[in-house]
Amino acid sequence: MPSFDVSSEMNWQEVDNAINQATKELGQRFDFKGVKSEIKLDLKAKTITLWCSEEGKLDAVVDILQSKMIKRGVSTLSLEFKDKEQAFGGSVRQVIAVQAGISKEKGKEIIAALKDSKLKVQAQIQDEQVRVNGKNRDDLQSAIALLKGKQDTLKVPMQFGNFRD
Repeated sequence: MPSFDVSSEMNWQEVDNAINQATKELGQRFDFKGVKSEIKLDLKAKTITLWCSEEGKLDAVVDILQSKMIKRGVSTLSLEFKDKEQAFGGSVRQVIAVQAGISKEKGKEIIAALKDSKLKVQAQIQDEQVRVNGKNRDDLQSAIALLKGKQDTLKVPMQFGNFRD
């Protein structure tokens, strides 16, 4: 029975490269002269912490980071922005949670989208990915096309792999 896996992998080396490029650009930009800003990656907690000494400049730091991630091929769908919080001395901090893998809730949304489409496929959650089975290859290719189209509404960057006939 043909099958494939839907996963959401994160290339942490590219995320680190994007953060390094953004930090370098922040140090060179004229509008950031005299403004302290910092971007930190925590691999264990899967978070990126942005800190800026001026509240108005934090949005510019976010824009720079997002542009560098897009250039490095990292999907911004995997970034979940938390609320801005006040830090010491009038500075501001924002934490970004990086989604790596498909959570149980998102897996259920993917399965629901496949069921609503009336395609003749079955899907089940396996750890941090979703396995989709079908009777023929055409149904699976239709499922892949459907999920690629719904990637923005589901807010999950998806990769399709392990296609077996």
